[in-house]
Amino acid sequence: MQELEPQQLAKWLIGLGLGLVAVGILVFGLSKLGFFRLPGDLSFGGKNWRFFFPVTTCVLISLVMTFLFWLVRYFGRK
Repeated sequence: MQELEPQQLAKWLIGLGLGLVAVGILVFGLSKLGFFRLPGDLSFGGKNWRFFFPVTTCVLISLVMTFLFWLVRYFGRK
């Protein structure tokens, strides 16, 4: 396996950090629009606890990502 030089490692870490910031901003913006409260998302709670599992949101994100990866693969072959 090839070793990473410090400059290459720094570029990877910066790219990963920028990617995480972009995902965080996207999630924050989508939550303000009510994206994570779609019909089919499960929410349970009691007096002192709350459990939320976004089933519909996960399916929708999976479909969008599948389509995006398909597009990248389709146009990457040409």
